[in-house]
Amino acid sequence: MIARKKALYMTVPFLMTAASGVHADEAQTSSDYLTIGAGGRYAPRYSGSDKQVWQGVPVLQGRKGAFFIDAQKGIGYDLQNDSGVYLEHTLGYDLGRADENASWREGANNLKGMGEIDTSLNTGLAVGWQITSWLSVEGKATLPVTDSQGVNYQASVTLIPLQNSQDTIVFQSASLFGDSRYMNTWYGVSQQQSLRAGYSRYSAPGGFYGIDNSLTWSHQLDAHWGTLLSADYIWLGEHANNSPIVSRRQEGAVTAAITWTF
Repeated sequence: MIARKKALYMTVPFLMTAASGVHADEAQTSSDYLTIGAGGRYAPRYSGSDKQVWQGVPVLQGRKGAFFIDAQKGIGYDLQNDSGVYLEHTLGYDLGRADENASWREGANNLKGMGEIDTSLNTGLAVGWQITSWLSVEGKATLPVTDSQGVNYQASVTLIPLQNSQDTIVFQSASLFGDSRYMNTWYGVSQQQSLRAGYSRYSAPGGFYGIDNSLTWSHQLDAHWGTLLSADYIWLGEHANNSPIVSRRQEGAVTAAITWTF
């Protein structure tokens, strides 16, 4: 879920690969790479929180042909045809949410009594179209594997207004959706939670719940060293904003990192 980014991702290397128009059979010789790095992210403690927190950001992203590993998405593969239509399948994870302040995942003390949302495995399926080297559209569904937390969806548009040997700028806008189970896992308040935490009961309906806009600048210092700066603006729709645990519907986050590509 984009609105709950875990500060464990860097998307620019993948976007640069996709934008170059490389197909799966060409990637073996031209686009294999491994990128590692570290940085920091200043973001809300959880989706809807009015408190911010600094968190460490480990960076890990690599590709071998059609297969890749990504610290946010997990492991997976993607296939693209000559028309630019591509398919991506991943096996990943969700760090869940604590009911107290946490330094490595979402969580805040004001959620005491809400209970923890467990870490879980998930699988994602995305279908997209690389219309040009600088414009793509994508639809994605993420489904739980080890815990029934519901299904979330997103529809996104990605624009790359600048890309050269040193700099890449990427803008992405995504609409966020979730089924009722997913929405109630993250934004709902059950009767038991209401008694323990003191929030009024809330049953979150499924459907559209927000928009996430992100702007990312990647700068390559030399053949190996690089830097990355990313800013997110998140707006929560009524299905999420009406939850009593949501204190702020408009959120911002900033990520900065230094990377090394082999």
